[in-house]
Amino acid sequence: MPTEANRDEAAGAATAGKAATGAGTARSGGSSPLTERQEARRRRILRACAQLAGRGGFDAVQMREVAESSQVALGTLYRYFPSKVHLLVATMQDQLETLHGTLRRRPPSGETPAERVAETLMRAFRALQREPHLADAMVRALTFADRSASPEVDQVSRQTTAIILDAMELTDPTPGQLSAVRVIEHTWHSALITWLSGRASIAQVGIDIETACRLVDLTAPQPTDTP
Repeated sequence: MPTEANRDEAAGAATAGKAATGAGTARSGGSSPLTERQEARRRRILRACAQLAGRGGFDAVQMREVAESSQVALGTLYRYFPSKVHLLVATMQDQLETLHGTLRRRPPSGETPAERVAETLMRAFRALQREPHLADAMVRALTFADRSASPEVDQVSRQTTAIILDAMELTDPTPGQLSAVRVIEHTWHSALITWLSGRASIAQVGIDIETACRLVDLTAPQPTDTP
């Protein structure tokens, strides 16, 4: 017998058709930006998702409950987000965007780019640590995401890259620096997974992140000698 979650997913698929169109894709690079009313509705949905995940993790996020909590019709919810994986990945992007705003108001204080990036990522980690159920739900969704959720996953990656580049105080990174940023992103994501699964302590996470961040200084362009 199908579970309520499965019935909701099936209903959403029928309602949304091939999804990835309409209001949901407007935030993922679509041609039609959201209206003020649509953006307010989307924010209510993301807030409801974060609250449900914060209380009970991945399994607590049921699309019908998200719709009820955010006061939107279930079909409308699915037009914004075709599945709870899409929704949770978008929630992670939203959480990172909020963090980015906080970091801009209170930037890291390290002397070198590597120190600033490590401080930034540990602040991000501690923010997630305060709500472990939410963090676990978002990271699981990011891990489960298939090709259909690529726009949402790309948004998370771009947001993370922007946070790291801001910490490096870079606006025009070299290919080598961008490669280092990607390695750091992978390390941070992996560290989150190992911590959430109980296989790494916070101290170990800090060491791994600091080690990866040394790539920032190693890939910095070297000054040319002048005659």
